[in-house]
Amino acid sequence: MNNYRAWNESAEKMSRDELEQLQFERLQSTLNRVYRNVKFYQRRFDDLGLQPSDIRTMDDLEKIPFTTKDDLRENYPYGMLAVPLREVVRIHSSTGTTGKPTVICYSRNDLDKWSELVARILTSGGVTRDDVVQIAFGYGLFTGGFGLHAGAEKIGASVIPVSSGNTAKQLMIMEDYRTSALVCTPSYALFISEVMEKNSIDLRRLSLRYGLFGSEPWSERMRSELEEKLGIVATDNYGLSEVMGPGVAGECIVKSGLHLNEDHYLPEVIDPDTGERLPMGKVGELVITTITNEAMPLIRFRTRDLTRLYVDDCPCGRSLIKIEKVKGRSDDMIIIKGVNVFPSQVEEVLSQFEGVTPHYQIVLSRDGALDSMAVLVEITEAFFFDEMKKQRDLLDRIREDLRSTLGLGVNVKLVEPKTIERFEGKAQRVVDRREL
Repeated sequence: MNNYRAWNESAEKMSRDELEQLQFERLQSTLNRVYRNVKFYQRRFDDLGLQPSDIRTMDDLEKIPFTTKDDLRENYPYGMLAVPLREVVRIHSSTGTTGKPTVICYSRNDLDKWSELVARILTSGGVTRDDVVQIAFGYGLFTGGFGLHAGAEKIGASVIPVSSGNTAKQLMIMEDYRTSALVCTPSYALFISEVMEKNSIDLRRLSLRYGLFGSEPWSERMRSELEEKLGIVATDNYGLSEVMGPGVAGECIVKSGLHLNEDHYLPEVIDPDTGERLPMGKVGELVITTITNEAMPLIRFRTRDLTRLYVDDCPCGRSLIKIEKVKGRSDDMIIIKGVNVFPSQVEEVLSQFEGVTPHYQIVLSRDGALDSMAVLVEITEAFFFDEMKKQRDLLDRIREDLRSTLGLGVNVKLVEPKTIERFEGKAQRVVDRREL
């Protein structure tokens, strides 16, 4: 078996000179298109006295301001479209900090490209048409499940869209259907392995060979544990909903960094505080410009993910630039089980309830392999001495509203008045007790 196979040899192993020429041609085309069709970008160019033709080199890209999630929310839902709505064939969304999600739209060509790029990621991780791929990501507005599903079908693999949860059923399917590749978050994969141990399931009864994991940071220690407990080759992949979803970058079997599909995405790394572009190899915030997205192109989108860019002579032969495994985020976003959560979302929910003070705390912990989130809610003195039934009702309503807003079940605990620590200056809203 050739571990170093590629899905699209000509694109993934293109010479750097040829790749950079293609990138610039696609960038010029994208800039002209957004200037004509997206009022947001037209205003931005006009305010600066810029024309797309003023971007004559890659370095000139720095003349254009960043695009942020706030820009997407302010143009909710369709203000960033570069095509008529009738040409949009798929709509996904991610959670937001103010109750308004960021909307991601796809044309037919975008979906075709998406499946192509995910096919690259899966192939680089070892998957072929002979594999049975079990996708344990949630299906719905979250991009992960659908994106990886389409890429696996593109390869010709057999796809099991089991979705997330119900671990006993996951294991039954894994054994009976002879799953050879598992796709999910790394923490859920580790949880699956712990359930296997608890139920004395012999690894030899499974056909697993590969694990392709993403949607949350994970360590080399976790990789080693996953590979040992599941008998797999475990690779990391990276994507974000706003620019497409999974398929932006992924590790090959060498496992020495994630190859970024830069014939479709222009990467930069910046100082998250100053916005200054950093040299190759320096850790900072990843910024992405889409150069082939049709429905919703984004120019210099701040991902808030911290990593570095580098080029090496990878044994797999790919010439694409690499990003290091993401180290964290430059904002306050929390990732729990692949779901993005912001403290301000929690605050917005709690503010709607009488008897709740403005003081709360989010506690993150890891129980075995799975992350968990608890919200400590401080109640007023009058409510604290009220009848227990009212407290239980409040607890249930808060829990339900948080689940609806976050798309995630969390533990909620009502605490006595003045028991959450006060701070001079910024309050400590998040206590992270996890250890990767």
